Amino acid sequence: MPPPGTIVAHAPCRVDLAGGTLDLWPLYLFHPGAVTVNFAVNILTRCKVTRLTDDKIRLKSLDTKVEEEFRNFGELCAAHRFKHPLAGYLARFFAPDGGFEIETHSESPAGAGISGSSALMIATTAALAKYTGKKLDREQIRVIAQNIEAQLIKVPTGCQDYYPALYGGVSAIHLDPDGIHHAAVRVAPEELDRRFVLVYTGAPRKSGINNWEVFKAHINGDKKIFHNFERIGEIARAMHHALSMADWKQVAKLIREEWKLRKTNAPRISTPMIEKLIAVALRQGALAAKVCGAGGGGCVVFLTEPENREHISAAIRSYGGHVLPAMVARDGLTVSGRSLGAE
Repeated sequence: MPPPGTIVAHAPCRVDLAGGTLDLWPLYLFHPGAVTVNFAVNILTRCKVTRLTDDKIRLKSLDTKVEEEFRNFGELCAAHRFKHPLAGYLARFFAPDGGFEIETHSESPAGAGISGSSALMIATTAALAKYTGKKLDREQIRVIAQNIEAQLIKVPTGCQDYYPALYGGVSAIHLDPDGIHHAAVRVAPEELDRRFVLVYTGAPRKSGINNWEVFKAHINGDKKIFHNFERIGEIARAMHHALSMADWKQVAKLIREEWKLRKTNAPRISTPMIEKLIAVALRQGALAAKVCGAGGGGCVVFLTEPENREHISAAIRSYGGHVLPAMVARDGLTVSGRSLGAE
């Protein structure tokens, strides 16, 4: 257990399977029945908030090796920019009394496309809510985290990244006119563990920019983009059903279709390295592959038969891909060692 005056929160990253970018408001309202399907992975983010004996405020990021200090909360609020903006913006929002330290850490590689920043937003939001005594349910935590992340990156943010961090497991996020609804997909996580390979290909350009370009084209009436997202919506609904039925042949078909469509939305979503690793894996018997997140680098997820998983992983490594030791995260957000439980 953490010492008195200390709160620790953990939240997992995610792999998206189908329906991404549709989770940007208001795009999903133009595609009735929109759903996004993803699963949490045991690549974790962590936030620790510790009370200090004076009025100083320290913001530390262990993975990026950034640290800054303010004499008091007033000085923090007067700052025009932060070295650790995620911690700075959330500290300013929650306004804790007295001195405190926010220390964060992410196991996600830089720019991996597996929602490391959004998971860390969830962990930090939950830790500060607990530290300041604010009783927030999971949806309230999601809204705060998503809105403040939009302030940070200065483009619209989708909602799908926050739900795996909150709930863990495999998720279908239904995007309806009356709100956003999370549902667990009833598929054994062990089946995904045996069939998926997660590979880091290198840091991409800013993922929000890819999504923003597609978003603008959609809003401006680009008929090709609209048609693509109509089909992406159909694929996502079919993916939800295929996963629920553990129909892995259909899951593979849908991943291939989604990746082919998504590449036509933005010219920089793929890279030569991504194309090389996908070609190598397919030659070795992989069933399907797609980039995680908005692309431009980062991670690629591969679907294989269980008996081929290690063989394909070795082939990917031999061509420079970094295979991550990822499994489905069974649990979502925990705060000081305890999950939020069911609401």
